[in-house]
Amino acid sequence: MKSEYLEQIYEHIQDGIIIMRENREIVMMNPAAKRLTGWRVGDFVPYCSYCKNYNRKEGKPTCYLIANNEVPSFLSEMPTYHGKNIDVEMSTAAIYSDSDTGETEYLLVLRDRETFKQAKEAAINKKMIRALTEAKESEHKRLARELHDGVGQSLYSVSVALKTIESFVQDNAELNQYISEVRKELQKVMNDVNVYSQRLRPHSLDQLGLEPTLQTMIDTIHKRTPGLQIKLTTQGLDRCDPSVEINLYRITQEALHNITKYAKASKVDIYIKKNNTHIYMIIKDNGIGFDRKKIQNEGLGLKHMEERVDQLNGTCKILSKIGEGTSIDIVVPRWRPKHD
Repeated sequence: MKSEYLEQIYEHIQDGIIIMRENREIVMMNPAAKRLTGWRVGDFVPYCSYCKNYNRKEGKPTCYLIANNEVPSFLSEMPTYHGKNIDVEMSTAAIYSDSDTGETEYLLVLRDRETFKQAKEAAINKKMIRALTEAKESEHKRLARELHDGVGQSLYSVSVALKTIESFVQDNAELNQYISEVRKELQKVMNDVNVYSQRLRPHSLDQLGLEPTLQTMIDTIHKRTPGLQIKLTTQGLDRCDPSVEINLYRITQEALHNITKYAKASKVDIYIKKNNTHIYMIIKDNGIGFDRKKIQNEGLGLKHMEERVDQLNGTCKILSKIGEGTSIDIVVPRWRPKHD
């Protein structure tokens, strides 16, 4: 039984495992070592870039690992039969010594550092995108506050002043009519400022949370498209991490925008459930559906939704069939890790 386990580990482990003689002839190697290097049994393991150049003492083996038994592993570049050098972490150990011939066989383990570097670069890119997204949301929040508290309040003061002036010119019908038209135009500008402020960053999101903010957005859409029925159902949804709230809000905003513009749906169900660890959200419509492989520019919105979920360390499944509507299933952690 133990032998079977060891054989399975040898066959499926991602590290390259090689048994070589002292002259570096390969006696055995696992599939990972073949994929990594392109070598075969009977080939000779070439010296790595470090061993070719390090200052070794006379009489010492050229291989640094064999010459220095106390070194458990080190990083270097290893030439392969793929025609390139690969970054690897190497370790070796003498595992068999023939007492008659004095020949020693060595275990050489190769760990691919390229994959590690790519994963690290991907993680850094992910953090950079998240930082940029958060900086953008922070700027939206600042601009929304400036529009609401600054420009909005100034326009309101002008409106009050016009009303006061209007009370002094009751006898001048022509001037009174002109002031009334200016007030109407000013009210329109004030409404536009309020709309722009809400689009940048809904004030209720920071003050009240995700559920009332989504409901306000749904009510606004109802006024524009009365033929579209949108139902929001929540379970256990109270306050959670601000970054989670704003990203789920933006995802819902993008989804409803796509539905009203493309889906030709009459019904949308939004279901959000929160437990102690995760938030589950489903946005489902009964529209015409789509084939994602055939959409181009419209697919950017879907990609942005997936990127937002990925930044929250969650999962996003977008399922759609022609004539059967679309379902967006999202699972994200309730809180971001403290070290994030």
